[in-house]
Amino acid sequence: MSPESSASAAGPVSLGAPNGEANPAPGQQQGRAHFQQQLQELEDHALGGLDLIVEQLDRVLEALNHQDVELAQMVIADDDRVDGRYLEVHQGILSLLALQAPVAGDLRLVAALLHMIKHIERMGDQCVNIAKLIPLSGHEPPVRQEVLEALSKMGAYARSEVVQSKAAFGGRDVGLAEDLVRQDREINRLNREIFRMALDIGDDADTREWAMHMILVARALERIGDNAVDIGEQVAFVVTGLFREFSDSSHPAGVRPDAAPDSRPETF
Repeated sequence: MSPESSASAAGPVSLGAPNGEANPAPGQQQGRAHFQQQLQELEDHALGGLDLIVEQLDRVLEALNHQDVELAQMVIADDDRVDGRYLEVHQGILSLLALQAPVAGDLRLVAALLHMIKHIERMGDQCVNIAKLIPLSGHEPPVRQEVLEALSKMGAYARSEVVQSKAAFGGRDVGLAEDLVRQDREINRLNREIFRMALDIGDDADTREWAMHMILVARALERIGDNAVDIGEQVAFVVTGLFREFSDSSHPAGVRPDAAPDSRPETF
């Protein structure tokens, strides 16, 4: 019997998946579906961490505007929730990787989630840093309203960036992610403005001390904005498989000074 006749007698022959690989068995398909479900749950849990940051930002900015030491202490105590979210997602991803090796697209998402929760944890730490600065100036510090107004604007931009980074990641919207840079430029401008205000604030020792604390507050808000942009960069990585910085103040287009002329963007 010829090979063709033998194949015909044995019934139809599977040609495999379109990419040339064998079609997965039903058990493998079930395992794959379960993996996708768990990965989605971990993503939702990680994105929920950004909601925690928005809550922390709202409270610490209110504490700053009203010099509310008790509210500042609540922000510090509530950082455990942010840290707990980080640990939950991190351990969940490690457990998931131990059960099933993800394919390229899922592996990009896994890597991006690990980056994102680290940025969330850092943003939580910056909120705590602001809260710790509030009681250092005393019960009735010699505040300057123009400085507080500039900090409020910074806080509003930082909050907007956090919310937008969540929407961009959840919607895989690269354009929305890239737009974070626009708001971040405003945060950077206000950061420089507050620094100049502090330098020109006068000779009174208590006022100057308060102004130095506000410089540190501005720096913390600027770092929150930077971390939101970093999350946006992970959106582009998940969608395109290429990692690139949206902006680099030192080297245009994110090119390293030691990069070879024919260097290509990092791929995954």
